[in-house]
Amino acid sequence: MTRAPRLGRWGVVPAAVLAAAVQAADFHVAIDGSNASGDGSPGNPWATIDFAIDQVASGDRILVGPGTYNGRSRLDREFDPPVTILAEPRYRARLQHDGGAAIVVFTGRNIIVEGFEITHAPGNTGALVVQVQDLLGAFNGSNGGTDPVVSGIVFRDNIIHTSTNNDLLKINNGVEDVLVQGNLFYDQSGSDEHIDINSVIGVTVEDNVFFNTSARPDTSSFIVVKDSNGTSDTVQGVQDVTIRRNVFLNWNGSGGQSFVRFGEDGTAFYETDGAVLENNLMLGNSSDLMRSSLTVQGSNEILVRNNTVVGDLPSRSFAGRLIAGGANMPNANLVLTQNVWSDPTGTMGAEAFTGVDLFDAPAGQTASALLEANLYFNGGNAIPSDTDQALRFADDASPVVADPLLPDNTALIPPTWNGTQFADGSTSIREVFQRLVADYGTPAAGSPAIDAGDPLLSSPEDILGRLRGDAPDLGAVETNGIDLLFADGFENQ
Repeated sequence: MTRAPRLGRWGVVPAAVLAAAVQAADFHVAIDGSNASGDGSPGNPWATIDFAIDQVASGDRILVGPGTYNGRSRLDREFDPPVTILAEPRYRARLQHDGGAAIVVFTGRNIIVEGFEITHAPGNTGALVVQVQDLLGAFNGSNGGTDPVVSGIVFRDNIIHTSTNNDLLKINNGVEDVLVQGNLFYDQSGSDEHIDINSVIGVTVEDNVFFNTSARPDTSSFIVVKDSNGTSDTVQGVQDVTIRRNVFLNWNGSGGQSFVRFGEDGTAFYETDGAVLENNLMLGNSSDLMRSSLTVQGSNEILVRNNTVVGDLPSRSFAGRLIAGGANMPNANLVLTQNVWSDPTGTMGAEAFTGVDLFDAPAGQTASALLEANLYFNGGNAIPSDTDQALRFADDASPVVADPLLPDNTALIPPTWNGTQFADGSTSIREVFQRLVADYGTPAAGSPAIDAGDPLLSSPEDILGRLRGDAPDLGAVETNGIDLLFADGFENQ
């Protein structure tokens, strides 16, 4: 099957495409607009995004005014170049639904959703807040799917929160090329996730903030990457997933889950077959127990580099859980390098197990994994080591064992949105993100993480998108990085 075109070099819509969108027409949606008599002009706007998406042409923008819009927005048209649906001013247009997802994309292509607050209406009983799945080139059981498939979907700079049932964002069933960039996620519901990436190809999750606000003992990992339905759609095994430059904090969820999880359902094929987890900041500022900061189950070709995990998570295994269950093949071709794992409280996984290693990696469940050149700190205590595990701290031939001099995060305030600003005083998601990185992820001068990395193993840029250079730091933050201006418009400061 011929694949749809990929997004740009950095996982964003190419600048030339964005320029084409700017040159096209702007149309307006407002709370007091009319689909019957409106023409989409500023003085005579339409009433709903649903109606507007059916009127505009490729490259146009739909500008949505402030207020609460009740109901489902179906974004089910194909465009080239993309159509942008933009809240003006940002975060003042609230999209909510009392019967499930507030936004669905089932047959759409090349659509950008930017600047909204998206949530469930109080008392909602339907599942999911946002869903993207492929019914455009859907698998028909005889000759596979047809091109094009649902693709080129971008969610940027949105506040997606407070599900009353299931995931905040589900991307599933054969979708390709989705960018989730610069959003703020909090409070999923039930045994589900902030983002469920399920049976798809080409998803990039970058520059986002993930947290929960209160005890949610049944909720699952913040991000899960898996394939629950095998050959029932056009994709078997999630491929080409990048999770980079995100901040995870304030764990409130199941004691058996993780910030990020690859694989979950015990299938006979690799549920995740090719993924990168890099330049993420994971903050252990909650008292709720998690299983581990990372779980890899029945997956292949997973690169984990330049992440910073810091704080008293607390957890059963601090760095990772590497398992195979059900019909899974053992994990294969895992690489973990240039990371910082630091628990200044000196417990490092001892909250639940005695003698646990950094990794819960039962024998026979991981076929091949490389652990190389990471930094470890356990508050001055010995790094946990268990000879029964298939991957152990002792397998790192060039470890740095020292205090990375990272700031204390126990007084961190989760940056919830109150309608006018975030709880930390920020006025934008990007400001929230940069504050978290500056206040809790940046090592102090003299840190042994500074200039201790290997340029051949490190990510070329850091969590803020700054170039690392020839003497890279360990962990997510490059203290002497070179600022860039990205095509997505995020200026790194």
